[in-house]
Amino acid sequence: MISRLVMAITIVAAAPFVAVAQDDEQRDRAPKPTLEEAQKLVQAISSDAAKPKAYCDLAKLQGQMENAVNEHDEKALSGLLAKAKVLENDLGPEFAKVTDGLETVEPDSPEGEKFTEIFGHLDENCK
Repeated sequence: MISRLVMAITIVAAAPFVAVAQDDEQRDRAPKPTLEEAQKLVQAISSDAAKPKAYCDLAKLQGQMENAVNEHDEKALSGLLAKAKVLENDLGPEFAKVTDGLETVEPDSPEGEKFTEIFGHLDENCK
């Protein structure tokens, strides 16, 4: 069974986050990250030569995954989720920890807007 989770919130409309497959039990246990944790994550990604590309590639997969879900193409979705998992692993365990917890943050809330601003620095570099 493939369960689709939207990883994080849609931080910037032009660069949505990625969907990741996890079981519902894990998702329910992900704690909401602090703004400081998000800032540290963005700094860690920005300071590594390979991680910004992995982040941008992961963001690009989001649209492809949404299309696969809308078209009920489980085979394509499965392949895309596998690619997303590899990219997520490249970004490190802190990436998964922070983004899994962002699911509890409303994108349009004041707190969501702060997270949007933090991750916007990464999104600006995605083309």
